[in-house]
Amino acid sequence: MSHHYSGPDFGFPHGDPRLDLTDLYAFPKPDGADKSILIMNVHPSAVVNPPGPTTREPFAPEALYELKIDTNGDAVADIAYRVRFSSSADGAQTATVRRVEGAQAAETGDPRVTEAGRYRFFAGWRSDPFFFDTRGALNDLQFTGDDFFIDKDVCSIVLEVPNSALGSKRVGLWARTLDGAGRVWVPADRGALPQQAVFLVGSERDGYHAGEPANDARFIAVFAHALEHTGGYAPEEARRVAGTLLPDILSYDPTRPASFPSNGRTLTDDAADAFLAVLTNGKVTGDKVGPHIDLLAEFPYLGPPHNGYVPSHATSPIATELRKASRRLGSS
Repeated sequence: MSHHYSGPDFGFPHGDPRLDLTDLYAFPKPDGADKSILIMNVHPSAVVNPPGPTTREPFAPEALYELKIDTNGDAVADIAYRVRFSSSADGAQTATVRRVEGAQAAETGDPRVTEAGRYRFFAGWRSDPFFFDTRGALNDLQFTGDDFFIDKDVCSIVLEVPNSALGSKRVGLWARTLDGAGRVWVPADRGALPQQAVFLVGSERDGYHAGEPANDARFIAVFAHALEHTGGYAPEEARRVAGTLLPDILSYDPTRPASFPSNGRTLTDDAADAFLAVLTNGKVTGDKVGPHIDLLAEFPYLGPPHNGYVPSHATSPIATELRKASRRLGSS
C-alpha cells in the first residue's frame, strides 16, 4: 500500500475509509507546460483484512480535504486548497473549493469537470492508479507480482492549476484530511511521500498524522528504529537515511519533468520500488508489479472506476466553486 490503510492494523484513520489519504501526485500538465496537475486520492474502495468493500459515499461531508504548498522551504504551508463536500438526499455530492489567495469565485454547469479561470477541478470515484503487491508486503516482503490494486477504486480530488499559482519554481507539497464529526477539526491523516507513514511510524502513528512537516524531525528516531529492524542498517546510518525521508513533503519544480523521488510524482512512477530499496537497505528492490494501463491521456488522467464497486450514485453531478479565502490557510 502507498499511504492506504494508515490507521491501526492496516485499517482506517478514525475508523473511516473516507478520511484515509492514499496518494499524492504532482506533475506538469502533459499538453500545457504552464500548468500543473495536483491529485489527492482518498478512500480506498476495499478493505485488506477482512476483505470487502468500504462505504459507498465517496467523501465525508463532515471532513476537510487539504492540499498544502510550501513555497519557501520552511516546511510551513504558504498556500492551501481546501475542499469540502455536502450531500443531498439522492446521494449526489457538491464540492466547495477554496484557495487562500488569488482565484476568483466561479461556478459552471458542468456536472463532472468544472473550470474557473485557468483552474480545472474534478472529484469522484476513479480507478486507483497505485500499483503494489500488498499481500507480498504482508508476507514478510515475499513478492509474487500480484497487484492488489489492479481492480480497486479510489476517490480522487484533481486540480489543474497555473504554475504561477504555486509560487516560484520548486515547492513542497503534502495533503491531509481533518475530521469535523465532533464539530471541532481534528487531524486524521496526512502525508506526501508514499508508504513511509505506513511502514515506519509504528506506535507513533496518531502523533505523526496529527503533526506538521515542520516538526517532523522528532520522528527521525522512530524511523531510524524501523530501518534498523527491517533493513539491517547500523544505528548511525539509519538516522542519516531517516533524515532524508523527513520532513514528509513531496518536492516539486513545475519547470522540470516529473519523476519520483527527485521531482514530483507521476501516475506511472514506481514509488513502491523506490521505497522498498530504502526500507530494506537494497536487499529488495522491487515487487514485480508495474503501472496500470487504464490511465487517461487527458484530464482527470486517472482511469474510469471499475464497474464491480462503483455505487449507483457515484456518477451524480459534482458541482464546485473556487472562492477567495479571507485569510491564509495554515495548520488549522
